[in-house]
Amino acid sequence: MASTARSVHEICDRYVDEYAAADPVAATTFGISGYDDQLTDYSPAGHAARAAIAARALADIAAAEPVDDGERAAKAVFSERIALNLEIHEAGLDIAALNVIESPVQELRMVFDFMPTETAQDWATIAARMARVPEALDGLRTSLLASADAGRVAALRQVGKVAEQAETWAGLKDETGFFETLASGAKDVDEKLRAELGQAAHAAQEAYAEFAGFLRAELAPLAPVKDAVGAEVYQLWSRVFTGATLDLDEAYAWGWAEFTRLETEMREVAGRIKPGATLAEAAAALDADPKYTVRGRAEFQAWMQNLSDNALKSLRGKHFDISDRVMALECKIAPPGGTVGAYYTGPSEDFSRPGRMWWSLPQGRDEFTTWREVSTVYHEGAPGHHLQIATAVDQSESLNKYQRLLAFTSGHAEGWALYSERLMEDLGFLADDGELFGMLSEQLFRAARVIVDIGMHLELEIPAGTGFHEGERWTPELGLEFMLTRTVTDPAHVHDEIDRYLGWPGQAPSYKLGERLWLTAREEARARQGDAFDIKQFHTRALALGGMGLDTLREMLAALD
Repeated sequence: MASTARSVHEICDRYVDEYAAADPVAATTFGISGYDDQLTDYSPAGHAARAAIAARALADIAAAEPVDDGERAAKAVFSERIALNLEIHEAGLDIAALNVIESPVQELRMVFDFMPTETAQDWATIAARMARVPEALDGLRTSLLASADAGRVAALRQVGKVAEQAETWAGLKDETGFFETLASGAKDVDEKLRAELGQAAHAAQEAYAEFAGFLRAELAPLAPVKDAVGAEVYQLWSRVFTGATLDLDEAYAWGWAEFTRLETEMREVAGRIKPGATLAEAAAALDADPKYTVRGRAEFQAWMQNLSDNALKSLRGKHFDISDRVMALECKIAPPGGTVGAYYTGPSEDFSRPGRMWWSLPQGRDEFTTWREVSTVYHEGAPGHHLQIATAVDQSESLNKYQRLLAFTSGHAEGWALYSERLMEDLGFLADDGELFGMLSEQLFRAARVIVDIGMHLELEIPAGTGFHEGERWTPELGLEFMLTRTVTDPAHVHDEIDRYLGWPGQAPSYKLGERLWLTAREEARARQGDAFDIKQFHTRALALGGMGLDTLREMLAALD
């Protein structure tokens, strides 16, 4: 099909329009209207159709001549990201996707979290989309079987854990199923629509139950027991998540050095919390301090919302330029069934749906400690993900649709969010030693991820001088032991995390490696500009660039002077 686009921005905008039509789940997730009653075709044909859209756009962008610096930047961002999407497709990794954190099984469930529920029409749209869940899962089953025929199946650990998630959402566990719970929230709708919602919810849950059975009975016998993906697949995923070609040996060695540095810093703070305390003893002392305890899920949600609101108000004007639209951030408790932890979802293109911070809490727990979580609120909210992602969405005068809505790269975004945690200490928001210890514990945890993720997937040797199984090669069992004994992260979270790393190779190190780049770029700008350096201006200009890979970011930040 001949291209009619005449500029880089037009090509990027057209790609977003075509991609949204071919991936309605992504369209809703990124806040693109018009597809909320539809679901994505996850069959091999659906993946092929999306790859064809990407290939055409990539060819068009290669032929386009940028007319200014904005288009030159847009071309670099788009070319790098879309080329990687095609590499994933050509490697057969898209139709094989199955993991505990971000694959079509979770996307089909989570897309309903983005949908409005205020009017009868909203509920009619939800009913129409729920009714399509069985077909979408059938397409996914077809892809997974086709991938199995080609010799590529997710590891047994992922297959089993995803089956458990599907069973939870189907209502086969202790809780009512997700879709029936969603449908029960419909108020002020007529009986006909209520019946349609009930039927669609029942069908969706039946489909998830059947899918769980398929995973256990048909896919699990084909799944390899070994979790490690090896260097070739890992390097590809690492490029996807970081936007850089890493020297994995250097990254692994740096992870150990960073882990040791942070451990030393934490010991100093631990000594102030409880003289002579180990890290674990300091954490236990903080856990026992009622000052850091919140009881009740609604109370935890209110605590999260209050801390987030105060951060936005305190940062605005003084440390960051924040528009009125970006000031809205909703904090919510996530539906059960997913992995434990917090995550962020961005606003819609017109901001009718605000940015949201979600917290997935452990089932059965009703008491929560806050010293661990203060920096997480800053990470997910402001100045972290929300400020970065919502600011990009708000740049309609300078960025095209792709840059504003689809150019998310983990190393860029998670690196900024981790940078933001440390920045809040620099700005005086973590003067309390308990909350500072919590931030450092998250930093230590992210450094451990670099070590464990690369180590497990490449089955590297544990070096001498680390005090942990020196000379042995990493296994999932050693990864779990390391995270449980050398960090102070909640054990329930750690078990989920190991499953996440093994199913999402290359993503976990992107936090610390991304933060490293942001810190380096800031200090390089400071060195170049001397007394003229203005950190607020640096942040403002950097956030206005939108999402991109780390190699592209390095070049663009260096050119900001």
